[in-house]
Amino acid sequence: MIDKTRELALKILYKIDKEKAYSNIVLNEMINQNKKELTNKDIGLISEIVYGTTTWRLTLDEIIKKYSNIKLKKISNWILNILRMGIYQIVFLDKIPKSAAVNESVNLAKRYGHKSSSNFVNAILRKVTVKDYEDFSKIEDDIQRIAITNSMPVWIIEELAKQLGDMKKVEEIAINSNLRPHLAIRINNLKIAEKNEQNLKGKITKQDLIKKLEEKNIKVKQGLLKDFLIVENAKNIENMEEFRQGLFTIQDETAGLIPIILNPNKTDVILDACSSPGGKTTYLAELMENQGKIEAWDIHEHRTKLVENAAKRLGITNIETKVNDATIYNEKYKEKFDKILLDVPCLGIGVLRRKPDIKWQKSKENINEITKIQKKILENCSQYLKKGGELVYSTCSILKEENENVIKEFIQKHKNFCIENIKIKENDKIQNKEFFEIYKNNNNYLQVYQNYETDGFFICKLKNKMY
Repeated sequence: MIDKTRELALKILYKIDKEKAYSNIVLNEMINQNKKELTNKDIGLISEIVYGTTTWRLTLDEIIKKYSNIKLKKISNWILNILRMGIYQIVFLDKIPKSAAVNESVNLAKRYGHKSSSNFVNAILRKVTVKDYEDFSKIEDDIQRIAITNSMPVWIIEELAKQLGDMKKVEEIAINSNLRPHLAIRINNLKIAEKNEQNLKGKITKQDLIKKLEEKNIKVKQGLLKDFLIVENAKNIENMEEFRQGLFTIQDETAGLIPIILNPNKTDVILDACSSPGGKTTYLAELMENQGKIEAWDIHEHRTKLVENAAKRLGITNIETKVNDATIYNEKYKEKFDKILLDVPCLGIGVLRRKPDIKWQKSKENINEITKIQKKILENCSQYLKKGGELVYSTCSILKEENENVIKEFIQKHKNFCIENIKIKENDKIQNKEFFEIYKNNNNYLQVYQNYETDGFFICKLKNKMY
């Protein structure tokens, strides 16, 4: 009999490989389609296998190579993913007995392969032990060792080595890229009052929300940023009544930091040129207390709908969405906006622990392609900024080509722009002392590499100094 949870995990992995689909999107879709048949424990195991197998794919493939007399490219995608799933359970999940991992994998191979497939899977998995992984630490070449022991493509390790010149730092980033990320939520200050407010006007307090979550057996602690909470043991959080009521939204703190640094005023007219799915856009609106105006652009209508839906759920009315391509200049927007947020498309090397599939879908050749887009967006949108206005350029990447180099080239061409010092200590939304130990300015850039608390990202604030 086929185990339903492992079969669903296999189908998700197949879609990620064959359709280049995003792991989180496929996972959520598959769980929602089968939620009547799944328990929370089932959902937990499916998520563990999907994210774990995707994260450790390179390492798992190296173990397969050790025992297989068939080259990886000649193994069917179904059987290859069954092997990866089985090895992941044997090597990385000590709570699952090896016999269970082997037997369930063999059962899957019988259904998704030929007659000989189950024998092939059985023969390999019975040879695999934790020692297979431990042996990789003996590889003498640093690049290869770090790549294989941390399941990181060699080209990323090489780029970071060239950029940092410190293999210990490179290895630290690689290790941190595989840590399980915290789940952070941002409280909606339009619906949640400060504790000391005299008139709640129908709002609840932050402590009320925490109490509601704790009653659901969710562990809650204060985040690094004032409006953020870190939650544990939160299952199906988007189906909670408090989420549907718009009391909070799911957002990583590093993403939340970007609107804080833009520091909007209530009367500002703001452009968020790459807005979908709307996390940063809606936080800007909340910081503006639902006043002023925000134009939220994206190149596809279905993506602007995501922003609209998020705004509606949170009770936000000052956002206007438009289908617009920020890489194409439009004269009618010249000097229209007080402030601009450019969270531009990037390779996403800073968020690999949240989106591990990125590692296998990007290549070194993509660097040149993506920086062309980033430069076009910055070039065009900078002209939409009023004189004296401010612009924040950000990415969730850690490669210099996408970040510092883009800014340097822009500043050299545009003498009317200067880099503004990011004064994070002066913002009342940042009050945690631990924050200042993690986020350190570097020549007015904020470049953070993956660590225990946060993802990797880059933020730079520019000012049009011409009056």
